[in-house]
Formats: sequence, C-alpha cells, structure tokens
Amino acid sequence: MMDIQKVPEFYRGYVQILGEGELVPLLLKTGDDFLDYCKRLTEQQGLYRYAEGKWSIKEVIQHVIDSERIFAYRVLCFARNDKTELPGFEQDDYVPESKANKRSIHSLLTEFTSVRASTVDLFTSIPGDIRQRVGVSNGVEMSVETLGFIISGHLKHHLNIIQERYTQ
Repeated sequence: MMDIQKVPEFYRGYVQILGEGELVPLLLKTGDDFLDYCKRLTEQQGLYRYAEGKWSIKEVIQHVIDSERIFAYRVLCFARNDKTELPGFEQDDYVPESKANKRSIHSLLTEFTSVRASTVDLFTSIPGDIRQRVGVSNGVEMSVETLGFIISGHLKHHLNIIQERYTQ
C-alpha cells in the first residue's frame, strides 16, 4: 500500500478502498472481480440507469475503459520521463460520444480485458525506482505508482456503485 498523503486529495478515496496490497496483484484482482460480476449482467441490465441523468451500466463500463487508457498514457509519459504537463479530461463529455449503449456487454468486457492486460503489462515492465517518478496532469503532481493505485481503485469504486445502486 502506498502512503495516502502522496495521493492527490481528489483520488484518495479510490486508493483507500483498495486496502493493503502490492500494485500488480491489486490490478489483477480488481480486474477479475469486475469481470466476474459484469459477465453475469444481461443486455437489459446493461441499459439500466438508477436515476435520471445517470449513466447506464454499459456507459459505466466504457467510462472505466476510457479512464484506464487515459491514466495508462499518463503512466507511460511519467515513466519515460516526459516532462510535458498533461491535460485533464471531462468524463461527462466522453460518455455520450462513446455510444456504449449500442454495444454488447460482451464486446465492452472484451475491450476491458484487453485494456487491463495492457495496463498490467505496462506496470510489470516498469522498474520499482521508476515507479516513483512524478509528472503533472490536470495541474496535479503524482507518481507513476500512484496512478497505478488510482487505476485499480477507480475500477473498484465503480464496481461498488454498480453493485449498490444498479443491481441490488
């Protein structure tokens, strides 16, 4: 587990819900938990929104895919010592453009599986000392390793929301 004080405040909740553990095993576990749960969803459940204006489950799945790709790009830049300050992204602009509701849950989960495998491979290839490198994204400084824990916790956060608000 990492020092929570090194995690930007906005992302602390994601890291705290992970509990103790090493990064790569946490990435594997959260990915497996997400897949195991979402594979049981029907197409009808995938379109469900728990309230007006909220994302459907399919849109949540696409959101975690998009977010993981963006976070992994940040990881790559910081790990390769690119000093360019990276922009943030507006998740609410991405979701409607994704057209996730027109896709099958199977296709979304296949894409998620590929993205998560790529993220795990990326972190597996980064030596421990380089995981401490920092960069700036959306005006906030964070390390390569911090981004990994954010990726894992962000997924767990959204799985918890799906379980609590969408599929009780």
